[in-house]
Amino acid sequence: MATTAAETVPAKPEMVENGSKTCGIPKEANGETGKEKGNSKNGTKVVEEPTNEKTQEKEEAQDEEVPTEIEPKSGVSFPVRLSDGKQLSCVGMRKKSMLGMGIKVYGFGIYTDNEKLKDLLKTKIGKAPAKPSKEMYQAVIDSDFGLTVRLVIVFSGLTMNMVKKNFDEGLGASIKKLTGGKKDDELANKVMGQASDNIKLTPGSVIEISRLPGYTLQTKVMDEMVSKVENELLCRAFIHMYLGDDVFDKDAKESFGKTLLSLF
Repeated sequence: MATTAAETVPAKPEMVENGSKTCGIPKEANGETGKEKGNSKNGTKVVEEPTNEKTQEKEEAQDEEVPTEIEPKSGVSFPVRLSDGKQLSCVGMRKKSMLGMGIKVYGFGIYTDNEKLKDLLKTKIGKAPAKPSKEMYQAVIDSDFGLTVRLVIVFSGLTMNMVKKNFDEGLGASIKKLTGGKKDDELANKVMGQASDNIKLTPGSVIEISRLPGYTLQTKVMDEMVSKVENELLCRAFIHMYLGDDVFDKDAKESFGKTLLSLF
């Protein structure tokens, strides 16, 4: 993910305290605002701005490398948490039959807001079942708390047009299951349809599709926003592809179920 280097601005060595108000100097817990340097002609005190150790520690923490988990079938590694705090709940792989062969298309990781997920399970399920139940998965599918699926391309010959066609087919089939057989190709096309065919996809390219609160589905291809659609059915159909009855990766669904049980 691209980062923008920010110009470092040196802190001003001196700030002026005027009466009871100090300009630009945060008060510390012990009440000291800095070291006095002396008095100016008008009687005001000149103080030296203290070093903000907490800010420095925070910046160092942000620079720490986030641990990763490797999806075994594809070899793709996923950070255990995203920058927005969502935690990795499971990893899996999307496989597609092409020319009579099973092609590894992409590895995926599902990230959740575990505090919201925990509250959801306590409200909808209450007591922890002996094993992951259909009701647990359905509660996640039907809810609107934040959830992100990160797709990492594995197949070297994949084009953006192929991704859109494959995604529309899978999402369209999921919509039909949730509506009792009613097709809605126009709705399915809204997620990837606006992505340019000129986008170059190579192994390692990242697509992130996030369900935002309020039943909004947001799609980014290599950090470029391609769609943001508010539709409850679309959100449910998308999550259903990974946690519903006929999923892309059964092992990933089972792993997600174990994560759910651990939250009770």
